[in-house]
Amino acid sequence: MPRHTLAAFALLTLAAAHSASALAADTPAADAANTPAASDFALTANLTLASQYRYRGLMQSNNKPAIQGGFDLAHSSGFYLGNWNSSISWLNDSNSKVSAPVEMDFYGGYKGNLAQDVPVDLGILQYYYPGDYPSSFTSPDTTELYAGIGYGPVMFKYSIAMTNLFGFADSKYSQYFDLSGNFDTGVWGLTINAHVGRQLVRNVDNGSYTDWKLGLTKDFGQGLSVSLAYLDTNADRAVYTNTHGRDMGRATGLLSVTKTF
Repeated sequence: MPRHTLAAFALLTLAAAHSASALAADTPAADAANTPAASDFALTANLTLASQYRYRGLMQSNNKPAIQGGFDLAHSSGFYLGNWNSSISWLNDSNSKVSAPVEMDFYGGYKGNLAQDVPVDLGILQYYYPGDYPSSFTSPDTTELYAGIGYGPVMFKYSIAMTNLFGFADSKYSQYFDLSGNFDTGVWGLTINAHVGRQLVRNVDNGSYTDWKLGLTKDFGQGLSVSLAYLDTNADRAVYTNTHGRDMGRATGLLSVTKTF
């Protein structure tokens, strides 16, 4: 993204200036005085291979494998920017005239702590689905505001759509409630992952539903992890069935391998 490019250029320029100053100095004291300070920015990236892509419990890749990845730029003040992407098929699965094979998410916000073990997270998230759509198709692009607060390993997050929600007409101000926990077992690098969520879809008969997940993640170190999870929903099949006749909210297992850099 342009902001990231500018930030990286600024950091490289600053480092070069410090290096030039250090080379010009003749004494240890001068060298110490001109030592570059640690960066206030941290850039990380991630890549995931998943047996399928589910979001809020719903099928996004028609039970087929998905490749996913993104990056995050965080500042020591708590502010952050990020991007995440995934292969998808759900839009084409809902309408054969649609061609939109990729989801691109852009987000930014602030993370801090109200107290010890009480993190907060405030931000905005833009879901973007580039592609070709029929003129009568309601855009799936969605903007959400979110606020989260946690205690220990548990986090509660509230999201509200400031646009139509994922292509549902007249669904602005739909809401999602997310309660999730990641519990370190202290054994073999295993973490138990638990989640329950409630999606409220405005002005869509039987569009609201609850989803839940129970999983296990194994940390192999060096940024490599493997996760296995069971997911299910009570989504109404009459609303959430694609053109292949598949129930998008039915129970499933999900295996994923993630590498963080």
